[in-house]
Amino acid sequence: MIDIPTNIKIQIPEKIFVKDPETSVLGKKIIKESIILIDEIGFDTFTFKKLGERIGSNESSIYRYFENKHKLLVYLCSWYWSWIEYRMVFKLTNIEDPIERLKRAITIVTEKILDDERTAHVNEKQLNKIVIIEFTKTLYTKEVDEENKEGYFIIYKRLINRIVAIVHEINPNYPFAKSLISTIVKGSLHQHFLKDHLSTITDCDDSVSPTDFFLELIDTIVVKKA
Repeated sequence: MIDIPTNIKIQIPEKIFVKDPETSVLGKKIIKESIILIDEIGFDTFTFKKLGERIGSNESSIYRYFENKHKLLVYLCSWYWSWIEYRMVFKLTNIEDPIERLKRAITIVTEKILDDERTAHVNEKQLNKIVIIEFTKTLYTKEVDEENKEGYFIIYKRLINRIVAIVHEINPNYPFAKSLISTIVKGSLHQHFLKDHLSTITDCDDSVSPTDFFLELIDTIVVKKA
């Protein structure tokens, strides 16, 4: 069980959706079943028609919540990063030592994800699998600059900059804090993918986790040079 309050409320930038899916039973069902379906068949073959058949609703009802499947994916990834941020903020509360806060933050953004039963309409373990494989599809598009201006990635950037601030506390003279932390956050997804699918090009396995690797990296680059 993940140690977070029971009244967690994930806030997603409003321009990502047409109608907030958190405000209705159908909306939450769309989120729940889209995670399951994308995990099963992949995002490329996922369609609103298939989702509508799965939830027993017209395809048009899904468009009342999301303009297209790209924005649905952006929503799911934003939800994931917001959930990670929420956990991180909660876990770092009242921890005065910045080195300990940094280690806890890195652990939270890189560790293996388990489902949180307190978010009934979201299976975080399945959502993590989707983020690992599909997250870059939200970023590597021709529309990324405009979507960035619209605030689509504000949660992802805010999460990274929270950790960057801790690095600056420990070593204010380290010149590459943003590059380091953004590499770790995104790189953790890649290492989990390699561990599960291309194990011959990563040192991570059943005994060495991506978290172990990134904690060692932080200790070498930031802590020991402070």
